[in-house]
Amino acid sequence: MGVSGAGKTTVGQALAEALSLQFVDADNLHPASNVAKMAAGIPLNDEDRFPWLRQVGAELDRFQGEGIVLACSALKRRYRDLIREQAAGTTFVHLSASERVLANRVIGRPGHFMPASLLQSQIATLEPLEQGEAGVTVDCSQPVAELVREVVSALTAAAPGAESHAL
Repeated sequence: MGVSGAGKTTVGQALAEALSLQFVDADNLHPASNVAKMAAGIPLNDEDRFPWLRQVGAELDRFQGEGIVLACSALKRRYRDLIREQAAGTTFVHLSASERVLANRVIGRPGHFMPASLLQSQIATLEPLEQGEAGVTVDCSQPVAELVREVVSALTAAAPGAESHAL
């Protein structure tokens, strides 16, 4: 989980490979109307997000027993709660970095439907993991291989036996 530019897809793919699990990017689960709205520079509201978040939860639930790594912003506690309603065993990995690091990444990412202009709205919306939420927070400004090692270690310590991870 995290804002645009945190590396959810890159780290998620590498983590899935390290854990021998399937990877799914929740960006691919957005309805066309959400993608069009974001591409136009318009932030999504909860009415836009809730059906998408239910789809994310259903996708995680579909892989219960097998395991999956799924990249998803899940910026607010209530969004994560909605996902957990359908996939109770989900452990979240919050990829965190400074605003400068995130902005540089988003600006340098051509062809993505999420414009750099929406980064500020995501940062303002973000509610970091709270006490009692299954998950870990890691600094995503480090190299991907090092980050994957840290995430695997943290997940093993925080949620031994967990099968679904939302990144």
